[in-house]
Amino acid sequence: MISPSLAAVSEPRPLLSVEKLEAGYGRVQILRGISLSIAAGTVTALVGPNGAGKTTLMKAIAGMIPARSGQIRFDGRDILAMPSYQRVESGIALVPEGRLIFARLSVEQNLRLGAVVPHARSKADQTLAEIYERFPRLAERRNQVAGSMSGGEQQMLALGRGLMSQPRLILLDEPTLGLAPIMVARVFEVIAELRQAGFTILLSEQNSHLALGACDYAYLIENGSIHLQGTGADLAGNDEVQRLYMGR
Repeated sequence: MISPSLAAVSEPRPLLSVEKLEAGYGRVQILRGISLSIAAGTVTALVGPNGAGKTTLMKAIAGMIPARSGQIRFDGRDILAMPSYQRVESGIALVPEGRLIFARLSVEQNLRLGAVVPHARSKADQTLAEIYERFPRLAERRNQVAGSMSGGEQQMLALGRGLMSQPRLILLDEPTLGLAPIMVARVFEVIAELRQAGFTILLSEQNSHLALGACDYAYLIENGSIHLQGTGADLAGNDEVQRLYMGR
């Protein structure tokens, strides 16, 4: 099955570290001095209200929007000035909010578009076969127009497309948004499977209960800043988190 390089699993330092990151859109500042660290082979969750800055942070890490200041280091390398395509080459894959598949292309065409970087292109056939093994539904529908699939199937396609780039770090932005409960459960099953395989995952998720139950470490973001951090169990047991984000 698809697995990250051994270096990604055994690396003693954080695979990703963000320090005092500030970013936004035009004159609007969203991120206000965000700092976080992600260990290799773990699931780290970002929780918090809509508009807190979770998606902006994901985009800044992926290079989709420029950072105004701060530092982003991936595998010990400063990538703050690195363009997005080079971040993909280095092993960062963003699975965006809303899936953003190519609706008029087939399932397989969508997947193959994920293998655009040189190291992934050479292994595209092998990776594709592994993705079909992990997601049998995609194999059944490989020739189907992607836009005709259900939301849950499209989410699996978006995740599969991200895996085609042979990533070391997967940025999963709101993967359960708009999905039926049965597909929400399947998404979290896949997250657990990928963690077991050694992938590193940064998960942004509105369902705080599920996110905190699935992660090793979590950050609560409010108004573009880290408000609380700790293990998933620590945050799930926090009275403020329970009251504001878990409906207890």
